[in-house]
Amino acid sequence: MKRICIYPSDVCIITGRSEAYSRRLLKNVRRDLNKQPHQLISLQEFCDYTGLSLKEVDLLLK
Repeated sequence: MKRICIYPSDVCIITGRSEAYSRRLLKNVRRDLNKQPHQLISLQEFCDYTGLSLKEVDLLLK
């Protein structure tokens, strides 16, 4: 089953950056998309925000 949500540990894998950086990035995505702090970010929203390809991100997370 495929996941649709992205977590800081996933962002670490994708970017190669730290967990703290990943949390800040997801916080910025949430803010810019006008989401509440408790709302999740989808892989598609993350890819749209960062300009990364959904296919490439999906391959990295498998």
